[in-house]
Amino acid sequence: MDSDVTDVVVVGGGPNGLMLAAELALAGVRPVVLERLAERSTEPRANGLVGQVVRFLHHRGLYQRFSGRPAPFPVPSYMFGALPLDLTTVDDNPLHVLPVPQRRLEALLEERARELGVLPRRGHELVDLTQHADRVDLLVRGPHGDYRLRAAHVVGCDGGHSTVRKLAGIDFVGETSTDPVSRMAHVSVPDALRRPGGGLDVPGFGPVPPGFTRTEHGVFTFAELEPGRPLVSTMEWNRPCDEDAPMSIAELRASVRRVLGADLPIGPPAEQGAPNALRRLVGRNTRLAERYRAGRVLLAGDAAHVHSAMGGPGLNLGLQDVANLGWKLAAQVRGTAPAGLLDTYQAERRPVGQRVAMHSQAQTALTKPGAEVTALRELFAELLRDEANTRRVAALMAGTDIRYRMDPATDREPPHDLVGYFAPDLDLVTATGPTQLAALMHAARPVLLDLGGGGTDLAEVADGWRDRVDVVAAQPRAAGRPAPAPVTALLVRPDGYVAWAAGPTDPADTVHSGLRAALTTWFGSPVGAVG
Repeated sequence: MDSDVTDVVVVGGGPNGLMLAAELALAGVRPVVLERLAERSTEPRANGLVGQVVRFLHHRGLYQRFSGRPAPFPVPSYMFGALPLDLTTVDDNPLHVLPVPQRRLEALLEERARELGVLPRRGHELVDLTQHADRVDLLVRGPHGDYRLRAAHVVGCDGGHSTVRKLAGIDFVGETSTDPVSRMAHVSVPDALRRPGGGLDVPGFGPVPPGFTRTEHGVFTFAELEPGRPLVSTMEWNRPCDEDAPMSIAELRASVRRVLGADLPIGPPAEQGAPNALRRLVGRNTRLAERYRAGRVLLAGDAAHVHSAMGGPGLNLGLQDVANLGWKLAAQVRGTAPAGLLDTYQAERRPVGQRVAMHSQAQTALTKPGAEVTALRELFAELLRDEANTRRVAALMAGTDIRYRMDPATDREPPHDLVGYFAPDLDLVTATGPTQLAALMHAARPVLLDLGGGGTDLAEVADGWRDRVDVVAAQPRAAGRPAPAPVTALLVRPDGYVAWAAGPTDPADTVHSGLRAALTTWFGSPVGAVG
C-alpha cells in the first residue's frame, strides 16, 4: 500500500481543524484535513463565540463576513457563574460576542478553507499513527478502503475523545464527576407566559429573566438566540438519572418543575425538521493534555482540553490555540522557524487551558444549591459592584488578561506595556488612505507598524526579514481611538500578539537592538545571515 506524502495532516474537520487549515494555507502550507463524519453534524452545540477570538476573526477579515457588521463591539452585560456582569461602566470593555450557531460557523469556516484550496476529506477516519524521527505514518480508513499517509506533522483537532491524543500516548489529566445532570431542548412556550423584552412569567414562581436563574434546587436557563426557537435547560445536583433512557420534553419539564418549584408548560418546538437540541449530559469532565506536543504530533482545541461550558469559553480557547499554532507550524514546515519556536506553542497555550479550566469550574461551583453557595454568591455579587472587579472578571472570561512572555530566554519585565498582549484596535492613516490594524492582519503575516512618521530607520533594520514581515508606515487617525499606552512602533505576530514595541522616549539604539532581537526570536535569521 503506497503512502501519499504531505507536510501537515489535520485530524478533525470541526471549527478548530478548519480554522487551522485556513491559517496554514494563508502561510503557504496546504494541509490534508481528515474528518470522520461523512456529512457535517446538524446537532446544535455552541451558540456563538465569546471573547478575544472575536477580535482575532476581525484580524482575518472574517468578522464582517460572519456577522454582517463592520467591526466587533463589546456587550453591555454577561454572566459569570449565573451572576450578572454589568459591563456598561467598564472602561475599554473587553468582552466581545459573535452569536452564530456552531453548524453555521463550521459551514463558513469550511467555505473559507475551500477558498484557500483546502478540501476536507469527509468520511475519512484515522485508524493508526506511528512516529519516526523524520515523519509520521498514518493509516486512514476512507469510503473506498484503507490507505496510508506520510506527513511531517500531525495535528489532532478531533475533540475530547481524540484518537490522535490516544495514539500519541499523551495523558489526559483531570477529573470526571457525576454531577450535575444537565438537560436541554428547543421547546415551544405559550405566548401568554412571555414577558416584553424577553424572559418568562412562570405561574407559581414569577418573572424569569433571559439567561440563568439559580434556585436552591438547581439552575434554570431560558434563551432565545434565534427568533421563534426558545431554548430551555436545567442543571440538577444529587439526582441520579437513567442515562440509557431516551431524553424527552416530558423529562425536561419535570426537571424544570423540580428546579423552579412550579410547572412550565413547555412542548415540542414549533419548527419541525430543524436541527433542534434534545439532550441530557451527566456530570462534568475537566481534563488537560499533559503536553500539547509529542514529537511531530500536536493537539489543539478539545483534543487538548475539556471543561464545563459555563460562560461559553470553549471556542475562544480552541480557536486561539489554532491562531497560535498555525503560523509557527507553517514556519517550521517552510524551514524559516528559529530554534524552539514550535515549543512556544505549549509554553504559551497550556497555561491558558489551565486558566479556563479554573474559571469554568469556579462558575459551576457558584451555581450549586446550598446555603454556603448562596452566601458565596451574595459576597460575589457585592464584589462585582466594584468596577475594578467586574473589569477583571470580564478580562478573565474574554482571555484579554493573557500576557505571553515575548523574551522566552529570560524572566525580565517586558520593556513596553503592550508587549505580550493582543494588539490594540488602532485606526490608522497610511500612504494609501485610512485603515485599521485589523485590516493589515488579513494575510496572517507579521506586521511591523511604524508610527513614528514614516521614517526609514525601522524599515532598514527590518530589511533582512522583508520576505517574512510586512513593514507599514502609518499615523494614528486623529479621530480614532488612542493606543492604551504611548507607542511609536509595534511588531505584531500573525496571531495578533505584540512581540515588541517602542515608546516615544526610547533611545534609537535601544529601539534598533530590541527590534532585531524580536525579529530573530520569532521569525528567524535575516536573509543573508551566516550561521
